Amino acid sequence: MNPFRWSFRVAFLLGFVVCAALLGYALYAEQQLRLMPCNLCILQRVAFVWMGLWFLIGGLHAPRAGGRWVYVALVLVGAAFGVAIAARQLWLQSLPADQIPSCGAPYSMLLQQLHAGSLPFGRFVTLMLSGSGDCAQVTWRFLGLSMAGWTLIWYVLLAVWAAVPRSRRNHLRNAPPLRALGR
Repeated sequence: MNPFRWSFRVAFLLGFVVCAALLGYALYAEQQLRLMPCNLCILQRVAFVWMGLWFLIGGLHAPRAGGRWVYVALVLVGAAFGVAIAARQLWLQSLPADQIPSCGAPYSMLLQQLHAGSLPFGRFVTLMLSGSGDCAQVTWRFLGLSMAGWTLIWYVLLAVWAAVPRSRRNHLRNAPPLRALGR
């Protein structure tokens, strides 16, 4: 069975399952492998949550025609954000040791300062998006790629998966009209 011929509903629900699995592995890596996420890692999780949410809603709703492209666009927004954040982290990881920015405050501390009112929201967003020296550390690799490299690949794959046009199957195309059945 060709997965590119699956219905919109099945394809989007599978996209949700993939996002949930990726987030599940991120939590496993944090809790069991003791890999603490940096600010950019947390933003990448937010992108997967965004994409997973729209995959789920789109899969449950399964609209017709033009309505499908709304869900595709919403998933693509999350994918674009995720690609940008993962690319930033990969860039930080590729810097020579003398050019890596200094380590910044972790997400939890920034959030406490935001809630206390000592950190304006705009500055909070800027600090989160810029990353820090913590984001340049590579503590996990699989097949030679860091976690940021793998998330970048998954963002692209999920974006392509969402954007592949899927026809709506009409199983009743050759069925006789209802009037012909009653008479």
